[in-house]
Amino acid sequence: MARFDIEHTEGMRWVRVALDDDDVRTERGALNHMQGSIAMDVPVPSLKAWWVSLFSDESLLRPRYSGTGSVCLDSTFGGYHVMKIRSGERWILDTKCFWASDGEVKLSVHRESTWTAWWADQGLFWYKTALKGEGQVVLAVDGPVQEVDLVNDRLVADGPFVIARTQGIRMKVKRPARSLLAFWLSGQKRAYVYEGTGKLLLCTTPYWRQRMQHDLSTAALEA
Repeated sequence: MARFDIEHTEGMRWVRVALDDDDVRTERGALNHMQGSIAMDVPVPSLKAWWVSLFSDESLLRPRYSGTGSVCLDSTFGGYHVMKIRSGERWILDTKCFWASDGEVKLSVHRESTWTAWWADQGLFWYKTALKGEGQVVLAVDGPVQEVDLVNDRLVADGPFVIARTQGIRMKVKRPARSLLAFWLSGQKRAYVYEGTGKLLLCTTPYWRQRMQHDLSTAALEA
């Protein structure tokens, strides 16, 4: 099984993957450099994968690296979170959250309901990456990650702070207030509601360098 190490310097973080006759899958365009006897290939996508790529920001054309050596991925002001997927679990990731995984982890597609997609300003089609199998997965995140367990419970977030959830948890996007008057007076236009039994990965506070980069990019677009 591949080994994933998160390295950092000068406020930047990146992932180094050590392979010993193993294979790993990464996000498209994530490679920085690699060393050793490693071959890269891109599995031919299915027709469904091509269809999803037309209506989604989620890339399903993900390179695979196999052999012995090390693969170093691109750096970021944000961070990365390494999680383990156990047999029988199915995780649904937020858009553009997948970064890398063991070759044993199987990737598929999850589509949110049309109503949820519309409320979240994602159009009519909102596709996400789903994971199952057994192995390690690296998620691209803005800051530290907290794991939350729900048992027939509900979590309400002001934004898309939940970066991953297990299949037993349903997600909806709706008004946080019951009445229209409270909706307009509260200043809370929408809420992400998660209900059911399972696990959530919550990322609410970004690293400060990541926040500054985001604010500068937003200001440049508005100028």
